[in-house]
Amino acid sequence: MTSLARTERPSDRATSDLSADANLLPSVAARHACRAGMATTTAGVANGFVQGNLAILPEKLAASFHRFCQLNPKPCPIIGMSDVGDPRIPSLGIDLDIRTDVPRYRVWRDGEMVEEPTDIMAHWRDDLVAFVLGCSFSFEEALMADDLPLRHIEHNVRVPMYRTNIACSPSGPFAGPMVVSMRPFKPADAIRAVQITSRFPAVHGAPVHLGHPHSIGIADIAKPDYGDPVPVASDEIPVFWACGVTPQAVIAAAKLPFAITHAPGLMLVTDLKNKQLAVL
Repeated sequence: MTSLARTERPSDRATSDLSADANLLPSVAARHACRAGMATTTAGVANGFVQGNLAILPEKLAASFHRFCQLNPKPCPIIGMSDVGDPRIPSLGIDLDIRTDVPRYRVWRDGEMVEEPTDIMAHWRDDLVAFVLGCSFSFEEALMADDLPLRHIEHNVRVPMYRTNIACSPSGPFAGPMVVSMRPFKPADAIRAVQITSRFPAVHGAPVHLGHPHSIGIADIAKPDYGDPVPVASDEIPVFWACGVTPQAVIAAAKLPFAITHAPGLMLVTDLKNKQLAVL
């Protein structure tokens, strides 16, 4: 029995867990799957439910980071925040445990990513504060409902993300470049995408740039800094949205002694509904 347990793949456990939780909310089942070992992109997972980016910091830095998010609401819209030392955020999910419910985490020391565990039980401390930031996966549901194609979902990869030359407004040690996510569209579809995403200011809202990437400091669109590359056809233009991975670029720039984030594209699934975030 022990030998079989050791050879079982995490994906097998995650699939079994999802089947066992078939009667639960899709969001709850997704979190249970993460606890069971699911470590893949959450794009298209638990459709209809809000997903979030994660930044976990010591209490002594929490006030400065909170102010950073207030100054930079496009890339860092806060949708949830824990009490000091508490791994639960009931407003986002009654059973949610921030230590286990993300598919993969990143542990940062002195601005360097040193580990990518599937849970952070061994790293959790009583002085930590967790921030959950809005994610563009929420507005993707609205884009797909309007029959706008999303290349990274078609290819079953993570959305491509890039560091830019757009400077964030600083707060304390937090300063650095905005990160953006990219989705290619034909021009008419790009206009429609702007209209649709403008209704979702709590999850990045309208794009920050359309067209040539060089003007925002992206040297090669085929080489994203995070996520996976996707093809851009000759009759398409790249459309760039502010991205909740921005804190990871800022953490690296600030060389913070300790921080934890999610792995880009592998998000926290909450019990909030995407439609709750839409502005009519």
